[in-house]
Amino acid sequence: MEGSETRVKRQEKTLIKWVLVMSALLSACSQQEPPGTQGRLTAAQVLASDDVAGFLRVTEPRRFTFPADHGRHPGYRNEWWYLTGNLETEQGEHFGYQVTFFASALRPDESNDCESDDTWCTNHLWMGHAAVTDSTAQMHYAAEIFSRQEPGLAGVQSSPWRVWIQDWQMFSAGNDFPWEVEVFAEDFALALQLEPLKEPVLQGDAGLSQKSPDAGNASYYYSITRLQTTGQVFINDQSHTVTGSSWLDREWSTSALAADQSGWDWFSLQLDDGSEFMYYQLRDLDGNAHPNSCGNYTSLVGTQTPVSPGQVSLEELDDWTAPDGTRYTTRWRMTHDQHDWIIDAVIEDQLMAVTFQYWEGAVVVSDADSGEALGRGYLEMVR
Repeated sequence: MEGSETRVKRQEKTLIKWVLVMSALLSACSQQEPPGTQGRLTAAQVLASDDVAGFLRVTEPRRFTFPADHGRHPGYRNEWWYLTGNLETEQGEHFGYQVTFFASALRPDESNDCESDDTWCTNHLWMGHAAVTDSTAQMHYAAEIFSRQEPGLAGVQSSPWRVWIQDWQMFSAGNDFPWEVEVFAEDFALALQLEPLKEPVLQGDAGLSQKSPDAGNASYYYSITRLQTTGQVFINDQSHTVTGSSWLDREWSTSALAADQSGWDWFSLQLDDGSEFMYYQLRDLDGNAHPNSCGNYTSLVGTQTPVSPGQVSLEELDDWTAPDGTRYTTRWRMTHDQHDWIIDAVIEDQLMAVTFQYWEGAVVVSDADSGEALGRGYLEMVR
């Protein structure tokens, strides 16, 4: 009889094939491939899929309740838990990190519709991404993991709170913070503790983030913009004790982008004055800014101010070219209100060369005139 470990590995290989096949089918919904993406799959194409029959849609604001909303939201096709952060050692070594858990429902009916003795039948596929940027050594490490949900290989539970994919996990001793994060990859590992310093921020219209004019092309979206972070970063078996700050994004939806949208530039900036700034610039098929771009400014005391596209100016100053020829902007000038910032990648190559390629990395924020360092953050670019 096939051993459980062998069976798990075989299932993982099967899941990877499923993801590629489903992605190829979903990408056929796009009439035109965005610049620089010919011949490869993109996350934007998946999020633009019209395969939404039977799933719940995001069409109106809802009431958010915490800590319940840290858990699952059945009936929606996609959901993710997404952490980024900037950490330092006592010696001043800097590390950026990303940990993301993606859940995708295969069908809207939450019942697995399986034979009672088929413990491997599942309704959800899971994918995890993790990365560490060692800016001192100018190195970036990335990893991904796939799993079906059953039998207990991945999932979410409420009490005690936990989201996991095999041995990657975020968890709590109760049903709320503090959280712990554990990730084990080939070249790196993370063991972190997170404690929020601010209440959740509801992005968009009271948590409804409209990504295109089409009804239902939206997500429910909240952030915790500053989490005190401590723990260990392990790179090639060397341990680094770190402290710093993290950012949590939570979204769930069934469809988000329209067929005329090719991707986005997402900024999460944690400024030294205690404020935070989030802005995502959606892109059309020609790479231009889309009018459904949106953002939010959070003050030191947690007051939120919505940010519209007309209030932000973005100028691309320098870029880096990936091996497949895709160009990613690594130096930006952003203006908003009285702010005039330069946003620089700590290293140019922070490419997530995983199943769905994108650029995700740590950045430094400085004053455009004086060059004074004003904060740190994260930047995600999907092309």
